[in-house]
Order: sequence, then structure tokens, then C-alpha cells
Amino acid sequence: MNNLEIFCICIHNKLLDKIKEFNYTPVGLGTDTFSSGWTRDNVGVNISSKNKFYGELTFHYWLWKNKLNSIDKDKWIGFCGYRRFWKNKCSDSDMSLNINQKILKKVHPSWENYDVILGEHIFLDQIPLIKIIKYGKTAFLRNPKAIFKRGRTIRFQFDMFHGNGVLDKAINLLDQNEREDFKFYVRNNTSFNCGNMFICRSKELMNRYYETIFPWLEKCEATFGFKFKGYESRIYGFLAERFMAFWFNKHSKVLEIPVIYHDLTKEIL
Repeated sequence: MNNLEIFCICIHNKLLDKIKEFNYTPVGLGTDTFSSGWTRDNVGVNISSKNKFYGELTFHYWLWKNKLNSIDKDKWIGFCGYRRFWKNKCSDSDMSLNINQKILKKVHPSWENYDVILGEHIFLDQIPLIKIIKYGKTAFLRNPKAIFKRGRTIRFQFDMFHGNGVLDKAINLLDQNEREDFKFYVRNNTSFNCGNMFICRSKELMNRYYETIFPWLEKCEATFGFKFKGYESRIYGFLAERFMAFWFNKHSKVLEIPVIYHDLTKEIL
């Protein structure tokens, strides 16, 4: 029996057959016209209208409110996207392997003593100084230690690319039991686990995570609203990405595995 279910989140209906080849559960988000083979986030209790600002989190909310309790208690539950997949233990040097052979399909024995699987870290200390000068002058004033690589922290990178001071204001809206720890985390770490991606063996742990993050994001909405444009419109997804890495590392035993970047649209569209 396969005790792993991976939800693959997509925004293109034409990717349905490709996702089914992987034996993943296809999840359709956004404004495309999706056929009946997709799991959607716009039925039942949902916040699908916020997808532009929340990204894949609107599906997480739907899963939490509508399906989580009905999933078998022995099943690992995971998430990926149509451009970002969990890597199997095959060798990247074998050029004959296609994406279907490279991606994760089953629980590995090494997971036995862990609660959560997260992707390997994105390292922010590699941001070039020339890029900081071009895009991060204001962020640099708040984080002068960024002149050195060890000062290019999560907080600095967020200020630089997602709005100066936004992360600090958001953290101040967290409940007290998470606020100071998350503040320390973003100001002292120069990397975090990539993507809003995780694989979890415990529905109870997932429920605790959702009970923490969604009320927090609602408080952030009351402060920031939906005024952001373009790339920055996904501000709540960007906040969640940093918080996910922090929260699971604080509250569970985490194993990190590699993530493959492979855009399926280049094969289909």
C-alpha cells in the first residue's frame, strides 16, 4: 500500500494528464477553466477569492477545512507545485532519467524517525552586493550588517524584495508564544527551507500549524489589506513561506530532502 499522497498544485488545466502520470493528486487553482479531474479550492468552506494574494495557501485552507480529518491517519500528506517537485534518490548525473523517474513517489525508510519533510535551504547570503546597491538601499539602512554576507538575513532579504518593514509589522501580530522566536529566527538566519512545501505524517501537527498560520494571516490582512500589485500581490504567501520553515523546525523533527525545479508548462504548453 502506498501511504504517501502528494497534492500537486497547478494553474493550467492542460497539465492534468501529466500530473496523473505521476500518480499525484492534481489541484487546480486560479482562473483557468479546469476539467472534472481536478481537486479545486473553490467549493465547500474556502478562501479561493484570495488566491491572487495567498497563492497555494488557499488550497491548504480548503484541505484543512474540508478534507484533512477524512484522510487516513497512517498516510503521509505532501505538497508540490507544477514547477517544483520533491527529488527521489536517483542520480542527477543519469541523463536518461525523465522527470517522472526523478520525483518522489513513496515514503523512504529514512523518514521513520521524523515528523516532517522539508525542502533543502535557500541561502540568502549569496545575494550579490551589486544587487543590494541596486534594489536594497532602504533595506540596507535598516540592516547595515548586510554589507557582510552573514548579515544578509531572512529579514534583510524580505525588506529588500517584499517591502521594507512589512515582515516586522507582521511578526508583531503573532501570538506571544511564537512572536519572539520568529523575530529571532528571521534576524539571525541567512537561509530557510524553500517553498510552501512540506510532507507531514501527522494530521494533528498539520492542524496545529493551520490553526496558527491562518488566524495570523487574517490579522495581517487587517493591517496590510490587498493593496499590493504585481509580484508583491502574493505577500501573504511570502510571509507564510518564512513562517512555515520556522514553525515546523520549532515544533517537529524535520528531515530535509532536495527539491527539483522543473517547469511542466515547457513540456505541454
